[in-house]
Amino acid sequence: MMKRTSIKAVLANQETDYTTTVKGWVRTFRNNQFIALNDGSTVKPLQIVVDLNTFPEDLLKKITPGAAIGATGKIVPSAGRGQRVELVATEVVVYGEADPSTYPLQPKRHSLEFLRSISHLRIKTNTFGCIFRLRHNLAFAIHKYFHDNGFFYMHTPIITGSDAEGAGEMFRVSTLDPKTPPCTENGEVDWSKDFFGKQTNLTVSGQLEAELGAMGLDKVYTFGPTFRAENSNTSRHLAEFWMIEPEIAFADIHDDMDLAEGLLKYVIQYVLDHNIEDLEFLQNRLIQEEKSLPQNQRSEMALIEKLEFILAEPFERITYTEAFDILRNSKPNKKKRFKFPINEWGADLQSEHERYLVEKHFKKPVIITDYPAQIKAFYMYLNEDGKTVRGMDILFPQLGEIVGGSERETRMEVLHQRMAEFGIPPEELSWYLDIRKYGSCPHAGFGLGFERLVQFITGMSNIRDVIPLPRYPGYAEF
Repeated sequence: MMKRTSIKAVLANQETDYTTTVKGWVRTFRNNQFIALNDGSTVKPLQIVVDLNTFPEDLLKKITPGAAIGATGKIVPSAGRGQRVELVATEVVVYGEADPSTYPLQPKRHSLEFLRSISHLRIKTNTFGCIFRLRHNLAFAIHKYFHDNGFFYMHTPIITGSDAEGAGEMFRVSTLDPKTPPCTENGEVDWSKDFFGKQTNLTVSGQLEAELGAMGLDKVYTFGPTFRAENSNTSRHLAEFWMIEPEIAFADIHDDMDLAEGLLKYVIQYVLDHNIEDLEFLQNRLIQEEKSLPQNQRSEMALIEKLEFILAEPFERITYTEAFDILRNSKPNKKKRFKFPINEWGADLQSEHERYLVEKHFKKPVIITDYPAQIKAFYMYLNEDGKTVRGMDILFPQLGEIVGGSERETRMEVLHQRMAEFGIPPEELSWYLDIRKYGSCPHAGFGLGFERLVQFITGMSNIRDVIPLPRYPGYAEF
């Protein structure tokens, strides 16, 4: 098979008048002469020029949108507008045809809803090529950031017998016959007969296991799939998604905030440095998409401007009580414009409140700390006031919460009390309690939903569009 050069490398090469081979998928074929070829390495296509008199008619008929081809020829300066160079083909090979009567991605504008229905093909489009190149570089940047800062990558179990969040919305894992499962004398399912000898589920978080790792390796992080059986059919929720969860020993809530802010700024700068063409394409797509919307529904900042906004200043750090006071006294709250009014201390902040703090009040990303204990997880360190915990959320424009973390509770008696409040039996998490018994130390960590991050950076309005094959209520295709 012919050796090839990526289209990205051809377009970046300042030289001309050399012979090379490129391979990819046809986007358009104009006038039986000009092929727009894309191989996924960049959003930009390379124009292939074919001579009608050089290639047989039956070959040219096979060159249709979606077909996989290879072309060998000379790279020359382009006489046409829109490209600096083009390849004048001396040889063309068709590797795979695409029947134009059935191929769904013909050269025209397709709605995101339609593309979602053919998720197995949408990666061939410019929009989704940009999204998944950005997704790759974001994942790489995350690993690089942690590696360069002395963290160890820890693989935590996907199948688990515990519920890290105490939420109970988990997918069950079982080999028992669902029609006739073995039962106890009380008529309940006898989980001791199951594969693992107990009831097990797909994990909702690797955090608790990461805490174990931090107690021996000092600084660890997880980056893996997590699952929530939450019946939320919205543009912000997935049933299967990826989470980044670092954990650091000998650290408090301030160290946790520093780490999270540093990571977010690093990965955003990384894609600005390495994916600017993809970001520019997505920015222009968003501008075109929003032209039909009323002015008050359009994004206040262009996509790249929004990313630079994150980098511009240190994140604002305030307590929940300070945030509550700002929101309670805000004009939208007083004029009853909030869907969820802020009246009583202890209310869980909604996306509209978080966005007001970021976009209207502070005009910068915000970190809120010291949340009411009753609205946060059992493992967060209980403050001396007995009412608040050392939890922290990072809020971004347009999105709201993007990171949630905390300093972890290390006092055994308080942990038992909090677990009882959440209805978590101590024997279920005996291994977790052991790390408080043997060489415990202050430690902290956070969770960052990877798809939420990709959604924010790409400007996509639906989280189902930033993962190759989404899983959500009623949908598990491909």
